[in-house]
Amino acid sequence: METLKAIAASPGIAIGPVFLLNAKHIKTIKRKIDKEDVKTEKERFERAVSRVEKQLRKLISELPEEIKEHSNILKSHILMLRDKMVYDKGIGFIEEKRVNAEWALELVLNEIKGLFSRVKDEYIRERLEDIGFVVNKVKAVLAGTETRLDFSSVEEPVIIVARNLSPADTLHISKEKVLGFVTELGSRTSHTAILARSLGIPAVVGLEGVTSRCLSGETMIVDGLKGQVIIEPDEATLSEYRQRQENYLKYRLEVIHNSNLPAETTDGYRIKVMANMELVEEIPIVIQHGAEGVGLFRTEFLYMTSKTLPTEDQLFLAYKEVVERLKPHPVTIRTLDIGGDKLASDLCCEEEINPALGLRAIRFCLHEKGLFRAQLRAILRASVFGDLRLLFPMVSGKGEMIQVKRLLGQIMDELEKEGKDFNRDIKTGIMIEVPTAVLTADILAREADFFSIGTNDLIQYSLAIDRVNEAVCHLYEPLHPGVLRMIKMTVDSGHRENIEVGMCGEMAGEPLYVPILLGMGLDELSMNAMAIPKIKKIIRQSNQEECASFVSELLGLESANQVKDKVVEFFRENYPPDMETTDFLEFDLSLT
Repeated sequence: METLKAIAASPGIAIGPVFLLNAKHIKTIKRKIDKEDVKTEKERFERAVSRVEKQLRKLISELPEEIKEHSNILKSHILMLRDKMVYDKGIGFIEEKRVNAEWALELVLNEIKGLFSRVKDEYIRERLEDIGFVVNKVKAVLAGTETRLDFSSVEEPVIIVARNLSPADTLHISKEKVLGFVTELGSRTSHTAILARSLGIPAVVGLEGVTSRCLSGETMIVDGLKGQVIIEPDEATLSEYRQRQENYLKYRLEVIHNSNLPAETTDGYRIKVMANMELVEEIPIVIQHGAEGVGLFRTEFLYMTSKTLPTEDQLFLAYKEVVERLKPHPVTIRTLDIGGDKLASDLCCEEEINPALGLRAIRFCLHEKGLFRAQLRAILRASVFGDLRLLFPMVSGKGEMIQVKRLLGQIMDELEKEGKDFNRDIKTGIMIEVPTAVLTADILAREADFFSIGTNDLIQYSLAIDRVNEAVCHLYEPLHPGVLRMIKMTVDSGHRENIEVGMCGEMAGEPLYVPILLGMGLDELSMNAMAIPKIKKIIRQSNQEECASFVSELLGLESANQVKDKVVEFFRENYPPDMETTDFLEFDLSLT
């Protein structure tokens, strides 16, 4: 028996025989071509791209109705095929360097890797994986080695073990024949992981070397909750995991059954529980897990996957689809929250020494007004199709909001003259994530319809902590007394001006913090959809008045350790333990 640990990508427990998928590695050979052969090689490149494009369109048309919403991922792959970064560059390298199409694609991939290497954000880095899938599909066609998952020889449900699975491979998977999968590459933010969660297939990813450590037919346990893989388990381990599998299935049934119950405390305090999301493909998960809407819709994806900036119409159609599908629930769209260094487009931006403190978010948008105008016009046009709210990130003072509101007013006048429908009374909110925004929250509250506290950046900026810096990341502490006081100050300032105050940072989805957030008097919590049922359950077990009294006590403490000890003690005294608190909760929190 061998136990291996990696990344928990999709929850659940699978037990079954291994189906080892040994994908052939395509060795790319550089071949110089004569000038008169350039045209022929370009035509060969074009035929390969067209073939892959045709394959993806065929797959989209064959998707069963219950997973049709995932077609957008494949559509984005089709767009990547014809994108300047892939198609134009590939053709360009064939012409300029007089090399074969395979080598031109190798150069394309290396250049794109260089662009993405500067990006710290894990989710954005994972988009490189999508480009890699697309490029490798074309290379496989050129090399005559293209393969497709074939389960015709499979007689019983199996666990797939592979170097990697593309989103297209994952959508080929038959749930009747696949119990779970394990891959050597990937992360929990990859499209493959997102699809696995949506399809309900347990998965562990990032397990380097697993394909050489097991054989087809061997028994394997995939623990998609803890990120564990057990090869050839003994009888005692098998028995234990069969019981855990049964417990998890009961838990999931309870989640689905209770997810739409209201988030109301025992003394009648009602708080809205919303979802954070970024992709249309996440909508089924958002609905299934009982979200009362979307408290944070991140809009960066469309900007990160194209060499050219998305057009107003492209943005409008994307926002319209999200708003219509979630109607009548509200959707809060956050405007672009990245700097030019993270854009895949041709927009020229100087490299900054410290991008986190530079030209990003609202500063970047006000600097690049053409880009900002297109996004605001698209959002306003989509606002007539449902309950849509606007959220502006990284606002540090009133001056920025005056500029934003002036620009918004000008765009509304333009749309009116053009005869285009929009909601002139659209609600606008401010993300509170900069210390000066907290200190002037009383002033900002008069400029907004609502606040949304982004604790990730607020904590980082307040404590001067870079969360991705291993030397100081241990100092990142949500329970620091200063952080708690800033949250309370923001809530009180908003309520004095009669506006709602929500939270969309990681703190909102942490069960241990629920009593604190209830006691602070927050009106809304927005989190990863997977965490919603558990958070709702804890809210329904809470008494808001007791939580408010508890928060008053916490605000008088002097250190994060003192606060933590008190919170753990309060939690143990007031909330009954249940069987899913450890393993199942562990996975939910790993995604928040």
